[in-house]
Amino acid sequence: MTISLRPYLPADAARLAEIFVASIEEIASEDYDSAQCAAWAAAADDAAAFSARLGKSLTLVGLVDGEVAGFVSLKGADVIDLLYVHPEYARQKVATTLCEAIERLAGARGAASLVVDASDTAHTFFALRGYTGERRNTVIVDDQWLGNTTMRKPLAANDAGKAPTGRSSG
Repeated sequence: MTISLRPYLPADAARLAEIFVASIEEIASEDYDSAQCAAWAAAADDAAAFSARLGKSLTLVGLVDGEVAGFVSLKGADVIDLLYVHPEYARQKVATTLCEAIERLAGARGAASLVVDASDTAHTFFALRGYTGERRNTVIVDDQWLGNTTMRKPLAANDAGKAPTGRSSG
């Protein structure tokens, strides 16, 4: 299995929306109820708005053997806005590869740390990557209360200037 990365293209929007929804419905459903998941996934209902959100950020697309498997977006210099992997590719190092790349890119752009509002589902993933919880949040989406945790990871000074390789095998 070969994992490769490339920049987001507007033509990716529909597939990334599918990944976003599938990830929430199949993976996050272990930590959030069906009404919460439906409210959360509805962010992809407006295709133009979802595409615009991806386009406003530095968004990388992860491919497994050429198939789009996940994506990550960096908002501003230091905020991971979105990190989603299709359930079919869960636990196959796609999220790790995407996260490593965005961490290196953020460091190369001068960010001293990265911040993410991690869902309860993603909390352990980010904690294992060295992110520490700063505060617990409750977000209201379509009358549903969703909990997440703001987490931060200092970026090593030696990451600055290193470009991601774009390829990993796992």
